[in-house]
Amino acid sequence: MYDIVIIGAGPAGLTAAIYARRAEKTALVIEKSTFGGQITHSPRVENYPGFAVMSGTEFADKLVEQALGQGAEIELDAVNKIEKADNGYKVICDGGEFFGKAVIIATGSHHRQLGIERENDFVGEGISYCAVCDGAFYKGKSVAVIGGGNSALQEAVMLSDMCESVTVVQNLDFLTGEQKLQKDIEGKSNVKVILSAIVSGIIGDSEFKGLRLSVKGEETELMVDGVFVAIGQQPENEPFKDVVKLNEYGYIEAGENCLPETEFEGVFVAGDCRTKAIRQITTATADGATAAISACRYIDSLK
Repeated sequence: MYDIVIIGAGPAGLTAAIYARRAEKTALVIEKSTFGGQITHSPRVENYPGFAVMSGTEFADKLVEQALGQGAEIELDAVNKIEKADNGYKVICDGGEFFGKAVIIATGSHHRQLGIERENDFVGEGISYCAVCDGAFYKGKSVAVIGGGNSALQEAVMLSDMCESVTVVQNLDFLTGEQKLQKDIEGKSNVKVILSAIVSGIIGDSEFKGLRLSVKGEETELMVDGVFVAIGQQPENEPFKDVVKLNEYGYIEAGENCLPETEFEGVFVAGDCRTKAIRQITTATADGATAAISACRYIDSLK
């Protein structure tokens, strides 16, 4: 029986583990794939306070090292379900079962990919999923933004201030973002929009050079230095639907206090897997601290 079982070893989950251990609570972190989460795909991180520049992998390694150094345990396994148990919760995984007095769900979310051949080969080397994170690397260059919703148009507006040219590629024959954002796009002389276009491939062998598009059935090429994919994010909260409330997009309903909408006490949520306006490393680590402190207070109240 652990004091706290933390599901997810991204910035939120690892921060929660550090705070739990500093409060002298036993903590187990369960991660199914990559320690550090999505940030490991970023070749350069320049917006985390206190560090002028570092790679996402370097940041993740430091977090893991710090959590282990504090005495947290880490288990590589996939969580399938959470069930209420005597004196806490049972976390059911592929490889076994773990028990905790409290549970922190910190599974994050991942960016939806285009699903084209060699996409993963160019992540961080021409393909990005976050203009806030990586836009500065393309200053004075040409880029494309894939998507036509609010997120895509917001990224296009931001990139237009630093890039030579921005091309918005939308698969529908109209943009779905707010009218204000569409007007903002129209007012940018260095932004153009291609509608009814589907990304069919990548141009370039070892170096990213552009995209192949199918525009109303006609094949064409778009030569750009980089592309920002903004077609939404996807959380992985299905295993927890019996203990927390999910919204229509699959995110856990929870506010800044990291307390999810649930009938069960002792369940907390942190990071990108919850409903929130801003998803950045700083907000994830803040959630991890908040959730861990709340979990520790909950456990103390049981005595």
